[in-house]
Amino acid sequence: MGSKKGKIMWVDDEIELLKAHILFLKSRGFDVEPVSNGNDAVNLVNEQNFDLVLLDEMMAGKDGLTTLAEIKDIKPRLPVIMITKNEEESLMEKAIGRKITDYLTKPVNPSQVLMACKKVLEQNRISSEHVSRNYMAEFHAISRRLYEELSAAEWIDIYKKLARWDIEFDDHPDLGLKETLEDQVRDCNIAYGKFIEKHYADWVNDDPHFRPTLSPDIVRKFIFPKIRSGNKMLFIVIDCMRLDQWLTFEPLLYEFYNVSTDYYFSILPSSTPYARNAIFSGMFPSEINQKYPDIWNREGDDEGSMNHHESEMIQALVHAELPELTRSLKYIKVLDSEAGWSVDRKLSTYLENPFISLVVNFVDVLAHRRSDSEVLKEILPNEASYRSIVRTWFKHSWIYNLLKKFAEYNFTVVITSDHGSIRVQNDVKVIGDKDTSTNIRFKYGKNLNSHQKYALIIKEPEKYKLPALGINTNYLIAKENFYFVYPTNYHKFQSHYRDTFQHGGISMEETILPIVTLTPK
Repeated sequence: MGSKKGKIMWVDDEIELLKAHILFLKSRGFDVEPVSNGNDAVNLVNEQNFDLVLLDEMMAGKDGLTTLAEIKDIKPRLPVIMITKNEEESLMEKAIGRKITDYLTKPVNPSQVLMACKKVLEQNRISSEHVSRNYMAEFHAISRRLYEELSAAEWIDIYKKLARWDIEFDDHPDLGLKETLEDQVRDCNIAYGKFIEKHYADWVNDDPHFRPTLSPDIVRKFIFPKIRSGNKMLFIVIDCMRLDQWLTFEPLLYEFYNVSTDYYFSILPSSTPYARNAIFSGMFPSEINQKYPDIWNREGDDEGSMNHHESEMIQALVHAELPELTRSLKYIKVLDSEAGWSVDRKLSTYLENPFISLVVNFVDVLAHRRSDSEVLKEILPNEASYRSIVRTWFKHSWIYNLLKKFAEYNFTVVITSDHGSIRVQNDVKVIGDKDTSTNIRFKYGKNLNSHQKYALIIKEPEKYKLPALGINTNYLIAKENFYFVYPTNYHKFQSHYRDTFQHGGISMEETILPIVTLTPK
């Protein structure tokens, strides 16, 4: 039976001279197997399970680099620490290229070896204990803050912390703290719903300089000042991208860009026809409705059909604020991978445009298709898997390829999202007629009603700068992780939509969003 601290194989053609080192490791609880040559080492790796290999680089017969390569062929994930007299850069590059975990330079003393072994074998345990202690301290701090009167900036700070902990726990699944975090997020969203209900109507009617940044403020606040300062701008809106998703692929850009992050609040409903139209027009939905009344007069309420005016909207906004740029603005919407790679291939044709606006739909499409696909529900059971898929997409996508190229052409890039999404788990009944909108997280129609504990009931749309679509039209916007279900066919819709990713409601995940500025290095 192996040691709890780990089983180590030490390979050195002068292993007899290392008895004191080996006894020291054994006294500290490690199980050590001494081996005097590369051939025996490779055979033992085939036959036994080891947690770590200490490998001499200069050995008679099969040398350390050859032995390393053969060990990695058998067990690619087995950690190897190379011990060498030679500090030549070329040798280290070869060793690192073959995926050594660490290296030590001779002569080594027992304490050095011990610390190197602990670093590899106990890192996860030490890291997990550290993570657990830190989160529980943060848990209590956040819980106390929920009893205070919090500002918009403080809510952003809380959500940033929760999102980072969610990602941290992906690397420590055995801690058992995911459920605790989920419960805390739920408690925070309950308090956040009350905060939005209390302040949102004032925000939308306040001067943009005195309120938190909202969807209609983004272009004026983050794009136009940079263009006026002489920067070429690429503005990217990734539909339905959450903060936690962005945080997982932000590190992929560190090699090419300096990254600065601000935050804003999506308008309500936190859904594409409202939030993204607000971004590109610089207006609230009630103002948009006066200029583009057909948006809400279409048959049905398909989200894709309600964003056909984005190009006109951004053109009008640019013309009003920077008229000299009106003709040189380029607006591009990418609905699928084929169209995205086409944009990548045509990059040279866009580089003369000082302002390029790009909409990317992948994340939103994934959320919608998951709702209707049992296969995708199986693949994406929770937020962690959703993050993982989105990161994989980004890493291999045309948009990542495009961003690497834009870094070479000295464009400043601003990336944001129009709204996020939340995994809905609790249903609430809604009363409405056959003409009520079909959205799961928000509704508009005549004389709608639901439980006010679980929904913001808007009886005067004008106060919230929402379109008043006829007499007695009101809106319902779901709070926390609730979704609307009609009493008719209740169980059918309840089971179909539970545990799906939806947007349009009031939650931190849907409405607190990053605005990321990338400056080429």
